[in-house]
Amino acid sequence: MKRTLGAVLLALTVFYIGDYASARFGFPGHRPTFGTVQVRRTLAVPQKNKKTEFYFNPPEDQACVNALFPHFGVQPCWYLKRHATVQVDM
Repeated sequence: MKRTLGAVLLALTVFYIGDYASARFGFPGHRPTFGTVQVRRTLAVPQKNKKTEFYFNPPEDQACVNALFPHFGVQPCWYLKRHATVQVDM
């Protein structure tokens, strides 16, 4: 059991390091490290009468990294494309 867990952790570590190196150096094919995705933010403001009022902000471009995992403090592009609408509860 310990060997299996160790092998899985080692494989995930190697996979993460490979993903970081791919994002950092842009291989294969010198692809761009960063991209942009349009994200729409919605503010949910609770009212005194226990109802919620929504304010819709216009779409804005958000930077993302072309990788499988988050790197350099930004989310991956594949994740932002699937979560392009963000609700902020006030």
